[in-house]
Amino acid sequence: MAKADYYETLGVSKTASEADLKTAYRRLAMKYHPDRNPDDESAQEKFKQAKEAYEVLKDPQKRAAYDRFGHAGVNHGPGPGGAGPGGFHGDVGDIFGDIFGDIFGGGGRRRGQQRRGSDLRYGMDLDLEEAVSGVTREIRVPTLGECKTCKGSGAKDGQKQTCGTCGGVGQVRMQQGIFSVQQTCPACHGSGQQISNPCPDCNGQGRKHETRTLSVKVPAGVDNGDRIRLAGEGEAGAHGSPPGDLYVEVRVRPHKIFERDGDDLYCEVPVPFTLAAMGGELEIPTLEGHVKLKIPAETQTGRMFRLKGKGVKSVRSHRTGDLMCRVVVETPVKLTREQKHLLREFDKTFAAESNEHNPRSQSWLDGVREFFDRMTS
Repeated sequence: MAKADYYETLGVSKTASEADLKTAYRRLAMKYHPDRNPDDESAQEKFKQAKEAYEVLKDPQKRAAYDRFGHAGVNHGPGPGGAGPGGFHGDVGDIFGDIFGDIFGGGGRRRGQQRRGSDLRYGMDLDLEEAVSGVTREIRVPTLGECKTCKGSGAKDGQKQTCGTCGGVGQVRMQQGIFSVQQTCPACHGSGQQISNPCPDCNGQGRKHETRTLSVKVPAGVDNGDRIRLAGEGEAGAHGSPPGDLYVEVRVRPHKIFERDGDDLYCEVPVPFTLAAMGGELEIPTLEGHVKLKIPAETQTGRMFRLKGKGVKSVRSHRTGDLMCRVVVETPVKLTREQKHLLREFDKTFAAESNEHNPRSQSWLDGVREFFDRMTS
């Protein structure tokens, strides 16, 4: 009797991906599994056919040979895990461990993989000047370090034995109906090894509490929230497993003068009303020193001046931002009697031509009148 086409058996096309093959086989395996159909020989036969098709098509080399030569290109003699003439003799647990391993805790043939140490986070407060120019800081970090006595192994004599519960795999398999569920070995906690003579200094953990002093070089241009990764400076892993990483998070303190937005800096520049009216030069601070800013005559509050290249040099793009200066015209306070008299005399000169000298006030008053006219009409 001619064998059915493997693709037709699984109900997939010849261009099916590995995920499509796995999904199709899972569907058929659950439908025709012998445990669910103990007295149905046809279901068991379909299960064997689906298994045989999947075993061939999941292997890239066997699949290529089958696509080229058909059934003659692959060998299906009975063997370990195969389906011979005498019936179904496959390892059902292995089949479902491969198919459902990613759902129920990972593949079944992975050797014990120890979990690396935990990552640590450290907050570093910087002034704006330090963040812009860069700085080197020493920090003290409380952590779990490698035990010096046992050198991280956790064993007093440095010797470990293969776990008798899982056989060194690090996982144990539990059969639940037709599903094979894998879990971390409770005896060795996934390491695959056990310690018969634990280290007295670290109680067999391979690590101890310590405070470590580190030198951190902060590059120029970092911003608030940026993180600096120090590989291998986190907590040491248990029983000699790799350490985690240390992440230093930058926190920039608020500045009295400047406010940063990306690579640009912003500041408010108070300008005396006489200088704003007549124009002139004003000395303003930057991160590189003082520069002179030319104030045009008749400058009003809110006007922005851009100083090219006086911002922050980005740590990523190496572009240098700008300094944005917002003018705030300052009203004089604590006037003397003579100064008040002079201002009143000065104000009288505007009476005849107030619209010309105070254009914004006039336009605002016109807007107020229009608003009330609309409200009352």
